[in-house]
Amino acid sequence: MSGAARATADEVLAGVELRGTLVVVTGASGGLGAETARSLAAAGADLVLGMRDPARGAAALAAAQAAARPGARVTAAPLDLASLASVRAFADALLDEHERVDVLINNAGVMSPTLTRTAEGFEPDIGVNHLGHYVLTLRLAGALAAGAPARVVNVGSRAHRSSDIVWEDPHFRARPYDKWIAYGQSKTANSLFTVELDRRLAPRGVRAYVVFPGMIGTGLFRHLEEDDWAMLRARVPSGRIEALPVEVGAATIVWAATASELDGVGGVYVEDCAISGEMRAPDDPRGYMPYSMDGEAARRLWEWSERETGERLPPERS
Repeated sequence: MSGAARATADEVLAGVELRGTLVVVTGASGGLGAETARSLAAAGADLVLGMRDPARGAAALAAAQAAARPGARVTAAPLDLASLASVRAFADALLDEHERVDVLINNAGVMSPTLTRTAEGFEPDIGVNHLGHYVLTLRLAGALAAGAPARVVNVGSRAHRSSDIVWEDPHFRARPYDKWIAYGQSKTANSLFTVELDRRLAPRGVRAYVVFPGMIGTGLFRHLEEDDWAMLRARVPSGRIEALPVEVGAATIVWAATASELDGVGGVYVEDCAISGEMRAPDDPRGYMPYSMDGEAARRLWEWSERETGERLPPERS
């Protein structure tokens, strides 16, 4: 199913058999992550759910387990993407139990209203939304290659239009903090990471996709004030912001994770259950900014991420 702008995750997965498929989902304690997990469990997948606080995610875990087919295994483990020690511990524990990962869905995300710092001193949006997922993905790269053909789905956003990477000061150590710029550049990083990850891992049978799930009514925007919403509405030609239900947002995520139309394809931007292209005009409601999918910038981001985290892609297994 492609181009189905209002399809639900269950509709996308109708008739899809995922028995024996291991899927890892981050940020699975609520919102898009929880619905993505539930729908994949209902299609027969085995799941490992990364949750910052598994106690708070108990309801999401229970829903996925209730939806799971007989014999499928759904588990959860603590994963705080604001701490690279937590990311590495999660990955190492997962690899102790599983030699193969078929799909990694990097869904977790934050939008910080004020400047704080992660455990490593990163600005939190780029630290959580990109660098934490960068480390997790590289730690699982060997297992993904073992599951080839495998997929990595990075949940991005149309908000990447707010900012390219500000290379001179991505962590706001010298410039004034702007939550829109911070979030926007973190979403640009999701797209650039997808491009370079696909270039490096496609020869190993692992393809990568960045997904814009739509404007979804989740807790991500709970800190926004009325002035913020007014500014967002001013950016939309219709002046209205339609918040889609999580069932619709999760549809494009699971489509990227499973669609046969994407076999042999990677490094692409996906929205409305279809591959999308560059924006055609400044007010185009669809598509991506060219800087967010630029190959040279993608390589630069990869090298910067290596330096920031000390994490490097492990060599291919012989």
